[in-house]
Amino acid sequence: QVQMVESGGGLVQAGGSLRLSCAASGNIFSINYMGWYRQAPGRQRELVTTITSGGSTNYADSVKGRFTISRDNTKNTVYLQMNSLKPEDTAVYYCNGEVVNRNFVRIIYWGKGTLVTVSS
Repeated sequence: QVQMVESGGGLVQAGGSLRLSCAASGNIFSINYMGWYRQAPGRQRELVTTITSGGSTNYADSVKGRFTISRDNTKNTVYLQMNSLKPEDTAVYYCNGEVVNRNFVRIIYWGKGTLVTVSS
């Protein structure tokens, strides 16, 4: 089993910054991609950004230039630096990752989410 635990959410004013972290632990041999999704009230979960084990990144248009994803493979941790936050960034942020376990089985895991609230 693998646990993915997010941290770093909170309340921030528009224009401010937050840094989210997500640490994976458990039966892990390696992690292929890791990513961040978000779900605002009344809306579907949407992709924010992903990063491969080699460091290639992908961003939703709505966050390009403001958010930066990074990862520390030695700690099985992914980060999301969010700058110039807007009220429309308010959502529960979830991390996920495609984990290869010690039996060499690939499974996608999700964290339980962390709430980010941006006030205007």
